Amino acid sequence: MNAPENQSPADVFQQHTERPWIISGGAFLALLAGYINVVMLGFFKVPVSHMSGAVSQLGIDIAALDQHDLVLVGSIVLGFFAGAFLSGLLIGSTHFKMTRRYGVALMLQGGLLSIASVAAQSDSNLSVTLAATACGLQNAMASSYRGLILRTTHVTGIVTDLGALLGNRWRDRSIQGWKFGLLLSLLLGFFVGGLLGALSYTALGMTALTFAALASFLAGSAVWLRLQWLRGGELRH
Repeated sequence: MNAPENQSPADVFQQHTERPWIISGGAFLALLAGYINVVMLGFFKVPVSHMSGAVSQLGIDIAALDQHDLVLVGSIVLGFFAGAFLSGLLIGSTHFKMTRRYGVALMLQGGLLSIASVAAQSDSNLSVTLAATACGLQNAMASSYRGLILRTTHVTGIVTDLGALLGNRWRDRSIQGWKFGLLLSLLLGFFVGGLLGALSYTALGMTALTFAALASFLAGSAVWLRLQWLRGGELRH
């Protein structure tokens, strides 16, 4: 399933060492997004991790002159946009390359989700906006990796790409197996995250969102500290 590539040995080695981290990290982020989305759906009855439905709902609300719903759905779209904007400011690249800024972005996402969890306790719609901002921030963290479009907060593109890859394979065209593995891990991660979100929300209500906040913050801290330690080692040598 792997197509031959005209690459240097150093580049091939780098890819083989980084891909397990890409796959596991992508699966974790997709799980996180699936979890957040289901928890928010359970309480507020609106999705926050993807914008297709929200933009369609905006059209419905405008046509129906439903001001209350229009404000809520509009805040989801604006929140997601603001999160992506923040990600662009912070990370500064659409191509994945692991730096400490990813750790900062994850910690910021954890902070947004923590505030969203607190706001949800008073049934505030601010919780929806902040959760959407956190998802937008995450989704824009890495838009592409070696020619493959990466999205970790929704699965439409993932299912499309998986189908296209299998279709090409069915026609005996060469495809890169690692791409299939990465996409499949994202899809399964999102599904498992949604399942865990449903179970957690049933048991804990909106308190379940704090687990996503904690997971994001701890993951960001681990990334930042690990890269800081590696940078310190390089400077010492």
